[in-house]
Amino acid sequence: MTENASGTMVFSNSQREMRSAFLGGFAGQLVSGVIWITSAAISMFGSSLHGMLFLFFGSMGIFPLTQLTLRFMGRSARVGSENGLWALGSQVAFTVPLNFLLVGAVILYRPMWFYPAAMIVVGTHYLPFMTLYGMKIYGALSAVLVLGGLGLALYGPPVFSLGGWFTGVVMILFAFLGRHITLREEKAMVV
Repeated sequence: MTENASGTMVFSNSQREMRSAFLGGFAGQLVSGVIWITSAAISMFGSSLHGMLFLFFGSMGIFPLTQLTLRFMGRSARVGSENGLWALGSQVAFTVPLNFLLVGAVILYRPMWFYPAAMIVVGTHYLPFMTLYGMKIYGALSAVLVLGGLGLALYGPPVFSLGGWFTGVVMILFAFLGRHITLREEKAMVV
């Protein structure tokens, strides 16, 4: 890694290290997508309450499952101690459970807004990923989820699980897009 005169890592190198270690967010998006789809299936074929609980508590497993997936894929899933972006990633991760307090308040009045509200919370949490990974696709992911959540809440059909299905599919698509971008970058660096 390139360091400046003070010995700290150059910002773009920190981003590149994050992209490489986490494969552009691939495993996290994939795990998240599977959790959202599973939650939607539970809501559709079981009960909406169980689907909501699965999304909330299942999301607590995203980081360890991401680490496990990356290690299984042969990725380090770690960055150097001089990489200050690690702290940003940790801080951003805690915004979701804290903002789920708002989702809880929303569903007291409109239970059908559970997935749309959760989509907005998760979508806004992806904005800092543009800085974390140095990848503009996270701005697009954020916009798709926030606007999708807003659209479903205001104009969507009365299908409780629809936002869960939509979000799960979108996250999985973005997982593979981020993976593709990162692998292409790594391949270009080797050549």
